[in-house]
Amino acid sequence: MTRQFSTVGVVGLGTMGAGIAEVLARTGVTVVAVDVDDAGLARGRDHLEHSTDRAVARGKLTAAERDDLLSRISYDTSLTALAGADLVVEAVPERMGLKAAVFTELDRICRPDAVFASNTSSLSITEIGVHTGRPGKVVGLHFFNPAPVLRLVEVVRTVVTEPDVVADVVAFVEGLGKAPVVIGDRAGFIANALLFGYLNHAVRMYESRYATREDLDAAMRHGCGYPMGPLALLDLIGLDTAYEILDTMYHQSRNRLHAPAPLLKQMITAGLLGRKSGRGFYTYDGTDSPVVVPDALTPAATSDTAAAREVRRVGVIGTGTMATGIVEVFAKRGYDVVLRARSADKASAAVEKVRRSLEKAVSRGRLAEADRDAALARVTPVVEFSDLADCDLVVEAVAEELSVKKDVFRELDEVCKPGAVLATTTSSLPVIECAAATGRPGDVVGLHFFNPAQVMKLVEVVETISTAADVVATARRVCLDLGKVPVHCGDRAGFIVNALLFPYLNDAVKMLEAHYAAADDIDEAMKVGCSLPMGPFELLDVVGLDVSLAIERTLYLEFREAGFSPAPLLEHLVKAGRLGRKTGKGFRDYAA
Repeated sequence: MTRQFSTVGVVGLGTMGAGIAEVLARTGVTVVAVDVDDAGLARGRDHLEHSTDRAVARGKLTAAERDDLLSRISYDTSLTALAGADLVVEAVPERMGLKAAVFTELDRICRPDAVFASNTSSLSITEIGVHTGRPGKVVGLHFFNPAPVLRLVEVVRTVVTEPDVVADVVAFVEGLGKAPVVIGDRAGFIANALLFGYLNHAVRMYESRYATREDLDAAMRHGCGYPMGPLALLDLIGLDTAYEILDTMYHQSRNRLHAPAPLLKQMITAGLLGRKSGRGFYTYDGTDSPVVVPDALTPAATSDTAAAREVRRVGVIGTGTMATGIVEVFAKRGYDVVLRARSADKASAAVEKVRRSLEKAVSRGRLAEADRDAALARVTPVVEFSDLADCDLVVEAVAEELSVKKDVFRELDEVCKPGAVLATTTSSLPVIECAAATGRPGDVVGLHFFNPAQVMKLVEVVETISTAADVVATARRVCLDLGKVPVHCGDRAGFIVNALLFPYLNDAVKMLEAHYAAADDIDEAMKVGCSLPMGPFELLDVVGLDVSLAIERTLYLEFREAGFSPAPLLEHLVKAGRLGRKTGKGFRDYAA
């Protein structure tokens, strides 16, 4: 028979504890909230009142419902008030000693059949449980912040947690309107184990001055559709909290990618904790404020592009999806575009692809017929490289094979006029290799458009050690003129987006490979818990497992970081021909 958790205790009324108390009381549960002193209770009560008042203002609760909700919560400063609780959820700060003391005391006070849960985001539930005489009735209940909004709850079982306790807790969480995923006791669980490796990697990029904080955050927002960039998200979480989670994960995994970046410790020591202190990676207009204000690191509102070269005529080499998308983007913005293909038939087919895309934009009301006709009139299909001789900018978008790209750049070096900017839209290959194939390496830059180029706002402007300053300025000005968001970075494998994205995807495959969680649960955890647009396995199937494996191999060969080594499971799936949606089978099977 399923346990009924009608009275639930919440220990700790910080942001998470107060949020959990609200979630419980919303569904009719009687809540006993306990904090260490009256000041803590006052802060928790204030948080609950503000949160429920906002819900009323937004029409999500009536005033009567709010009053009923708040009436179900009682407050106390002594754990003895929890003697009659059916379930107790601990939400005190992330310190094992503190949590152990709370559970030891709860074990003494509460009924033998009461179930204990910890909201820890990274500490061992097993270790917490041994401080009680009932380790079989101890679970993790990891709610996500803000608890009243986010649906995901990670239900963490240990090797000794009783199966009926897990089943009862899952049923209870579902009754709260949440989405539970059941997992084993491992540092970081699903969401944090995948999220914090990515966040730590971003800090290391910033620490090495590879990219600015603004460019790192813009890259992940516009390139991956993430709701926040990694450094802004760390400021929201709190740098001290992030450090503790990473440190716990590292001590359990011994994975160097989880070792907290030294910069985090330095910032914490300096009191730069993020939004809660008013300063972190960014500066805010007050403590706990989301409003970023300019500081000494803020770039000028308008960058100086006076040194940029004039660009009126653009060449695009290639006939694939990326190439035709780039042609369309330039033509719609008024540039004359020369589309170079290997044959007249391929050139005609590529122009037809552009025409169909423009027609689609017209049918959806996003483009006027006159603008469609004008854009098409600006596109000239050619076969000979010599027809690119008068272009001011040439963008190479051929197959992602270095030998092919180098051959293209040798040809361009022969035919293009002096001062022409030569760009590659490679997503992971070294731009300097393309530059070295020419006698003008200062004129070569990376312009990594994202697919589909007509839709995606981001362009990574990749500067090699040889790229001239006015070429970088030209690339930036052209991107801005196209209505794109340019982010600047150095010539390193993966640039910004792929270098941050693919190790995270690889970690997800390793988690699946270890049978820690199912693909559906991992996807659900990242979409619901972290508000990502797609789960890692959905995304891998869309990108293509062969493409993903090639990028991961490139990253591993460049950085020689053990944690970047592609997961064997990914290699096996590629060998088996399960490449994702394009073959109908990847991590999932798709209808024909």
